[in-house]
Amino acid sequence: MNTNEEEKSQTNADKLKQEGNEFFKAGKWDLALSRYSACIDLDSSNGVYYSNRAFAFIKLEQYGVAIRDAEQSIELGYAKAHYRRGTALLGLGRFEDALKDLKIIIKTFPKDKDARRKHKICKEEVRRRQFFLAIQTEKSKPLADSFDIDSIVLPSTYDGVCLPEQLTLESVKEMMAAFKEQKTIHKRFAYQIVLDTIKLLRTLPSLVDIEIPKEKHFTVCGDIHGQYYDFLNIFEINGFPSEDNPYLFNGDFVDRGSFSAECILSLFALKLLYPNSIHLTRGNHETITMNGIYGFKGEISQKYDERLFRIFTEAFQFLPLAVCLGGKVLVLHGGLFSTDGVTLKDIRNIDRNRQPPDTGLMCELLWSDPTPLPGRHPSKRGVGVGFGPDVTERFLSENNLELLVRSHEVKDEGYHVECGGKLITVFSAPNYCDAMKNKGAFIRFDSNYKPNCSTFVHVEHP
Repeated sequence: MNTNEEEKSQTNADKLKQEGNEFFKAGKWDLALSRYSACIDLDSSNGVYYSNRAFAFIKLEQYGVAIRDAEQSIELGYAKAHYRRGTALLGLGRFEDALKDLKIIIKTFPKDKDARRKHKICKEEVRRRQFFLAIQTEKSKPLADSFDIDSIVLPSTYDGVCLPEQLTLESVKEMMAAFKEQKTIHKRFAYQIVLDTIKLLRTLPSLVDIEIPKEKHFTVCGDIHGQYYDFLNIFEINGFPSEDNPYLFNGDFVDRGSFSAECILSLFALKLLYPNSIHLTRGNHETITMNGIYGFKGEISQKYDERLFRIFTEAFQFLPLAVCLGGKVLVLHGGLFSTDGVTLKDIRNIDRNRQPPDTGLMCELLWSDPTPLPGRHPSKRGVGVGFGPDVTERFLSENNLELLVRSHEVKDEGYHVECGGKLITVFSAPNYCDAMKNKGAFIRFDSNYKPNCSTFVHVEHP
């Protein structure tokens, strides 16, 4: 390439970068990503382009590819890319690794307030983990097993919703209406709901089998992420849960949105009210690490207390990992596995009462994502695996299944059908994070296990 061609290429790359920056400011991260990728195609020696693309990947929660871009940028001598890599590592809960990058950034850019804030988060979390490792013993018992709810006294001045020991439809609706008015319930009742839910969840297997009776239906919802008003809107559209109108919520009930407490307390109360008609599976955000980073821990500590968060953590560990509808449809939060030959029996046999490990079946079914390319690929998130349509087809065939339903990913229309109709992603948090402009969706199955996807838009909220 001669000098004039190099100058022209650089001019075009800079123009694309400016376009990408404008899209980024507007929250159009996919479009920003495409412009930064075009910059790299024109000039792969510029570390700024890789760093910018890493930032777009972070906004899209694709931390694995963000880390790879940041590392390429660092190799090209762009020091600020340590900030991108540190942010992506923080997003994955890899606090010790993130701390190394953030130390470099606050030393190089001591006035960067956001870098200092993230450095503080990582430092505190590393210390907290070291403390709990030091005091942890094999004899330690779950807090729920020893908690005395009578130790929480209801003050005579309390004038909020009072829940009976045995929940009723009227009391649950009253509580949910209070939540809609941005009122909280007394923590005694919050503890009551969570403790009773733990007792119920303990009786369930890791893989729950459900049959849809003839002439009946069954609704599957995806992530709701603390978007309480959109969660209520699902019931406005599709009917309130009942024995004749059963639901499955497929993980990621909490984090990101501002009303995670209201979402999860409502879901747990509905589960207690209709144990055979409300079903809940665990998502990758029903974990200590994600809750510490993305808001649920702070929200529960502020609205109730940190001890309740610890009991929520114990409840999340008993959530089933998957549901099989009629032996035909498997529903799980993330996706499939890094090896062939995984059976439904293997999923049933997972010991779920723990925090998910970084590898293995439990990790992968919570974190993996489909890809349009055949085979298996490194995860764009940095956890789990990317699995192609051939992997999906083999898994379904080997387990005599017809359809895989998962959530875990924002989709513009709220759902996405791929793999020749054998895989559906459903996401039920419209305008995710008040920024993504996506629709929400749910899937209604008839008694022949045929899916019908419905979409909805976000509603106004405080």
